[in-house]
Amino acid sequence: MTTTARRRLAGFGLLLLILAVAALLVVPIAILRPFSPQTPRGVQVAFWLRHFAPWATIVAAVAGLALVARLWRGARWWTRVIMPVAVLLLAAGAWAAQQNVFERMFSPLPDVRFAPAAQADWVAADEPVIAVALGGEARAYPVRQLAYHHVANDVVGGVPIVATY
Repeated sequence: MTTTARRRLAGFGLLLLILAVAALLVVPIAILRPFSPQTPRGVQVAFWLRHFAPWATIVAAVAGLALVARLWRGARWWTRVIMPVAVLLLAAGAWAAQQNVFERMFSPLPDVRFAPAAQADWVAADEPVIAVALGGEARAYPVRQLAYHHVANDVVGGVPIVATY
């Protein structure tokens, strides 16, 4: 194999590493996004990828750095501009894989506010709600609003509750 062919193969390998890291980050989010149909198998795949991604992306970043180090000598000026960008993308992917994106996607409502039912004009009369009545107090949580956060922490009748669906 010629030097040029090896260099092209290494560059292609670097591109594949970037695409694999992107897939490890994007696929679980695409599968688990709100308002999309989910299957048990899809959820299983998403959680497996999420579990696998932190280590796999670190390995990919190290492998990418090794490829860039190998390619650096003898590289053209424009590839020397692209290679650090590739390493930066891999490092950013490794960092992103360490974050729990699902906590950000499904974080509890930060500031639950209430209004008497007669004044809650943003809730249609036929809109589904989750209703809770405790200790003489009652609350209704519109499902449409919970759909974005999935959780609302509250106190109803002096009892801490979590409204979710």
